[in-house]
Amino acid sequence: MVLAAGEVSPGLLGFVVVALIGLALYILIKSMNKQISKIQVPREGEAEGETRDDEKAKK
Repeated sequence: MVLAAGEVSPGLLGFVVVALIGLALYILIKSMNKQISKIQVPREGEAEGETRDDEKAKK
């Protein structure tokens, strides 16, 4: 395919840039999932039980 004068094609450089952005996105999402899985969220019953114990201890 021959480009006419004034037409521009992204070419190999455009593909490499998009591929690198995709790779970086994949790595960031994988890292984010790993960090989120480390978070320990207390259950509602546990959080309320702790506050009740704290109130009883104060009395």
